[in-house]
Amino acid sequence: MRSRTGVFIGNLLFAALCCCTGPLFLAVGYSAWADDPGWGWPAAVAAAGAAITLTIPVAAIKSTRAEFPGITRRDRLKGGGFPYPDDTFVLLAPRSGQGSPRARLTRADVLEAALLRYNPDGESTFTTHVGNYTPDEFTPLVRLSLRVRATEETEETEETEEAEEPDETDTSAEFEVTGEWRVPSVCLSAITAGRLVVLVEPAAPGEPPVVVPDWPRSALLAGTRTSRLIDLEGRPAEVTRRVDRQLRQMRISREAGGVVMTGDTIDLRRLDPYTAARYAALADRYRAHPEEQAPVSEPGEERRRLADQMPGEEGEFGWVGRRWSRRGGVLVRARFLEMRGTTTFQDHGPVLDTVLRVRPADGTSSFDAARRLTVPMNYLTALHRTKEVVLLAAPNGRSHVVDWARTNLLAGVTEARVITPDGRELPVAGRPELVWALMNLLASRGLSVTSPVLDLRKRRLRAVAGEVTRVLGEHTDARTCA
Repeated sequence: MRSRTGVFIGNLLFAALCCCTGPLFLAVGYSAWADDPGWGWPAAVAAAGAAITLTIPVAAIKSTRAEFPGITRRDRLKGGGFPYPDDTFVLLAPRSGQGSPRARLTRADVLEAALLRYNPDGESTFTTHVGNYTPDEFTPLVRLSLRVRATEETEETEETEEAEEPDETDTSAEFEVTGEWRVPSVCLSAITAGRLVVLVEPAAPGEPPVVVPDWPRSALLAGTRTSRLIDLEGRPAEVTRRVDRQLRQMRISREAGGVVMTGDTIDLRRLDPYTAARYAALADRYRAHPEEQAPVSEPGEERRRLADQMPGEEGEFGWVGRRWSRRGGVLVRARFLEMRGTTTFQDHGPVLDTVLRVRPADGTSSFDAARRLTVPMNYLTALHRTKEVVLLAAPNGRSHVVDWARTNLLAGVTEARVITPDGRELPVAGRPELVWALMNLLASRGLSVTSPVLDLRKRRLRAVAGEVTRVLGEHTDARTCA
């Protein structure tokens, strides 16, 4: 990972190259003014040169802050931060089309997924677009095979009608479809989780149904975004990954023209009486017959895994700077509380307005920080599983730097492995606490491992082989006891 100083020097040289006319004008104006003092053209040329020259460090500072993922005291939120619990995650995704009034809103399971096209040509620079939209070159085109579920019958239908055999034109029956769709980057995790919300338009006889994914609702159904509800009596209920209940709530919301979520919560006391009554009746139904949470990811994730096809840093145990390690730098964990899209993009990910809750390593109270960050695409594919990030804390604790390589290894974007001194290969994927312990052990010893494989047969790692084996044993015992 490049240091902030290295990034600043690179940007300073680039800005100086782009604004080289400034020092030239300054030198020419000063030389002419020495021969002809006064407020004539030499002074004007010198003033213009000084103004252009001054933009060089200013541009370098601004571009370094945008490019370097650092969190300083100026980013901390005042007044106690966000009033969100630690397990809250608010995601504001681009709007999807609402479809015709006759369109059926239902669930679709992702059977297979493959990236077809993602080819921005920004050369890793920041690209900003005017208007509230995401251009196609920064929106992955993904080929999906979906199984569209049949619509669940309502209680009224069950009481008044008999079930009928679906005919070929009945779009309410279950069917499979394959197509290509543009997927907003912040909603990629819904594909990995395997649960989407789709709108099925009525089809003419003999024509295949038209299926349009609703990406913001898909992120909600997948559990990427947390969901809660406060009923008319002020009682909270956790709705995250309660798939059947969420679908029914979405249908009520769609019929009402939309229901606003405050953070990740729907408060029935703020809705119109008719919509609130429908929500309350649904809440009473599931209070009497609770619904189990759906799994974090549906079976068959290996057939829809997009992380390996998306740009972003490869996961690794991490680079350790000698000066940082000797002075007492430590690794720190943080968690995303909120993500909001912007109209700025880089080749390897969108630039998002984020809020993080940082947990200092010294045990002091956590704090919230708001920071605009470029979030790698491959990390966004795993957002349904984890919202955690790894930070490099400065020895004085005043600044933190997001380490995306370590973050992607902790999140399971890249699978971590340990090779023991006797050559045995131990996969540690899906065990973030073990990966975190190994990262901290290596960082405390000042050892860099810039790959996802911790090979204890290497000479420079033999000194910590015993400690790594002990850590592996402790976490294996803890997992067995659990």
